[in-house]
Amino acid sequence: MKKRVAIGFLGVSLDSGKRDKRWERWRPTVALCQQGDLPIDRLELIHDIRATSLAERIVGDIAVISPGTQVVRHIMNLADAWDFQEVYGALYDFARAYPFDVEEEDYLVNITTGTHVAQICWFLLTEAHYVPGKLIQLSPPKRQGEGVAGSYSIVDLDLSRYDAIASRFRAETHEATSFLKSGIPTRNTAFNAMIDQIERVAMRSRAPVLLTGPTGAGKSLLARRIFELKQARRQLTGDFVEVNCATLRGDHTMSALFGHVRGAFTGAQTDRAGLLRAADGGLLFMDEIGELGLDEQAMILRAIEEKRFLPVGADKEAASDFQLIAGTNRDLSVDVRSGKFREDLLARLNLWTFELPGLAARREDIEPNLDFELTRYAEREGENIAFNREARTRYLSFATAPEARWTANFRDLSASVTRMATLAPGGRITEDGVAEEIARLVRHWRAGDVEGADRLLADFLGEERVAGIDRFDQVQLAEVIRVCRASSSLSAAGRVLFAASRQAKASSNDADRLRKYLTRFELDWEAVRQG
Repeated sequence: MKKRVAIGFLGVSLDSGKRDKRWERWRPTVALCQQGDLPIDRLELIHDIRATSLAERIVGDIAVISPGTQVVRHIMNLADAWDFQEVYGALYDFARAYPFDVEEEDYLVNITTGTHVAQICWFLLTEAHYVPGKLIQLSPPKRQGEGVAGSYSIVDLDLSRYDAIASRFRAETHEATSFLKSGIPTRNTAFNAMIDQIERVAMRSRAPVLLTGPTGAGKSLLARRIFELKQARRQLTGDFVEVNCATLRGDHTMSALFGHVRGAFTGAQTDRAGLLRAADGGLLFMDEIGELGLDEQAMILRAIEEKRFLPVGADKEAASDFQLIAGTNRDLSVDVRSGKFREDLLARLNLWTFELPGLAARREDIEPNLDFELTRYAEREGENIAFNREARTRYLSFATAPEARWTANFRDLSASVTRMATLAPGGRITEDGVAEEIARLVRHWRAGDVEGADRLLADFLGEERVAGIDRFDQVQLAEVIRVCRASSSLSAAGRVLFAASRQAKASSNDADRLRKYLTRFELDWEAVRQG
């Protein structure tokens, strides 16, 4: 049998009592050793040196009522027993130095005595397994005549043992992550794992969050869902304020963000609060934050760190306590190196960075998003639209094929569904409607191929290097780079690029074939993936 060891503070008030009348009082430290079904082999008794006399009396009384209990006293002098930092530090040091032996002993932490701060600290240390035991709470007798031992209850902090609690926790977590995904049953494993992490960060932190990814990947919608989730949990009391920084231009940028006072400039006839003050107590979503100028970036950094800023033309600072979510489709580290973005601001934003993949990288999620868009159309237009079975099969076959570009990501899909639903005869999308929509999407994507290829290669290789590549090869290389950057691995990119060869069994090693192609232009997989 393992020995049972109890650890706890001496109760300066609760354990007090002199002469024989003390035996008529409920004293929790003594009562701990009076529980007939819970024999204590050793009591680790913590007390201040000023309570030495009381501690000696308690040790003597325990020897009378429980001769088999060994009492070990520990002197812990606390300047302020209500100071959380001091108490936690002292108990943490005690726990780290104590020679716990879980193979031979079971441990109980008495939270009946000590200040409320001490009780909280015991809970935290036990829950974190610095103290490998359970909590015990003693209660005085409810009625006269029951003796002075009272009763006890033991709290096991291993929540995995409580199926109902664990099931409820899992259900609430699933509800939160489903909320962030707008209830869409997404299937992409990496995306689902990222949403799980975003949910944990959103609930536990008010630090800035940076959402990256291509235009149309859903950054704005996700930011709003994070706000609504935090608002539902009463973590935010203010509004959701959204601004696309790409739309802010010239001298009015400062005014729009930070506000101005009357007479600050020509036309400033009244005071203006600005977007930061509008977001006080709430959430500010700054999409395309990389478009801000360096001066605005400096003021945003100060507003994040100090919650204060200076409106245009004001001689008195304004305050706003907001949470920031920033969005960008650019690589801000590249902008830092080129001097377009402040390194210190990026460092502040980069604590929590999540890259939202484009639709082409989440093809298994196209079908549930298709249903989501149909539901949104019905809510917006008041008309339920559905696919014929053959039409749905044909559309999904096209939408999930490697040839489907989805250059505008979910915006492309939303627009596509809206067009088909609007033109659907009798509320049913037919094969003819799907065929017409597929042709429209293909024309749209092809129209942007040449311009997109030129822009992609220029950004990736530079104008001078592109000029040395034949036009024929430029178009092909741009497509290869596009596919590589949308793929999770070299092999995955090879399967997309050489799909016809694979089907005809004319290609045995797609990854090696792609690697050799990239080598022709002095490129490798990592360079292409990282841009």
